[in-house]
Amino acid sequence: MPEGPSSLHKKECKKLAAEMHDEQLFKEPPPPDDCPICFLTLQYGQFTEYFHACCGKTICAGCIISMRKSEGGANTCAFCRTPVAKDNEEQFKRMKKLTESGNAIAINYLGMDYGTGNGNFLAQDYQKANELYLKAGELGCDEAYYNLGIVYRTGLGVEIDMKKSKYFYELAAIMGNVKARHSLGTMERHAGNYERALKHYIISARAGYDDSLDKVRDGFIVKLVTKDEYANTLRAYQKSSNELKSDARDNAKALFDRESI
Repeated sequence: MPEGPSSLHKKECKKLAAEMHDEQLFKEPPPPDDCPICFLTLQYGQFTEYFHACCGKTICAGCIISMRKSEGGANTCAFCRTPVAKDNEEQFKRMKKLTESGNAIAINYLGMDYGTGNGNFLAQDYQKANELYLKAGELGCDEAYYNLGIVYRTGLGVEIDMKKSKYFYELAAIMGNVKARHSLGTMERHAGNYERALKHYIISARAGYDDSLDKVRDGFIVKLVTKDEYANTLRAYQKSSNELKSDARDNAKALFDRESI
């Protein structure tokens, strides 16, 4: 029996909505933030930047180590020169105060404190953590949406829900989170959607994410990625990687490999 006009209209609307969704999902993400001291691109997701609750600034490890060396090992914030918190409890109080001004990154970190528990002064509370992640995401913190993607993928205080996990990963990816983008690629790959997976991997590889570049290389080897696509991705990856580098950051990485900053 032929489909009626209403059924065809619904199909067209669904197709159009999917196309609009993909247009937003796969568009070029916004550029990452810069370190407020050296003005080089921050390397989110690579454990080389640190958020300071004293001033609400995210500072690269290169600037932190350089400041400490130039000031005889001073244990102060490289931006505002406030002494580093003496313990986790003081750091938590600073972070909580910063959240009162609506700082999305601080709210996300507070959520992480509740999600893991923090010393003897803060009990683990998944529900509180997830509420804070959602609030931080709505205020513009892509890392918070990424955390919610993990929450629903692994069932941290909620029922495992892969649709919700993908939803929050997508929100984070649209905002420029390369870890969320890579996770989406992996989800699509596991579902057999190799074309969509590689689209995600290419975007995050172009932004300088090592793990995604490995996946694009694998795709090239098995001829799912063309020679031009791979070459263009490699050039963009190298450009992004160069924008992240400095002698100070290399020195900080060498130190980080030996001991915690």
